[in-house]
Amino acid sequence: MLKFMVVVYRLPGLTPDQFRRHMRDTHSPLAMSLPGLRKYVQNFAGKDATRQPPGWDAIVELYFDDRPSMDAAWASPQGAASDADLAIFADLSRTTWSVVDEVTVLE
Repeated sequence: MLKFMVVVYRLPGLTPDQFRRHMRDTHSPLAMSLPGLRKYVQNFAGKDATRQPPGWDAIVELYFDDRPSMDAAWASPQGAASDADLAIFADLSRTTWSVVDEVTVLE
C-alpha cells in the first residue's frame, strides 16, 4: 500500500469553516472519484487550549495499491479535476505533498 499525504493551508480570506465546508462538500467527492483510491482521510487541526495552532489547516491521506496506481489516478480526468479544485481553497504556495513511508511504532 502506498500512502500519499498533503499538508493543506487554506487560502487567505477563507474562514476555517468555509475551508472545511469546501473540503467536505466539494473536494471530497472529487478525491473519492480518483481511480484506484483505496482510502481517503481528512485530518483537521483541532482546538487545544494547551497548544498553539499548528499553522496548517488539514492533513490529507490518500492510499493507493502502488505507485503506478497513484500515477494513473493523478493522470486521469478525475485527478485533473481534483488538482484544479485545490486552487479554489488551498494556498498552493504553502501546501505540500509527498509519498511517505509510514512506520508503525506502537499499535
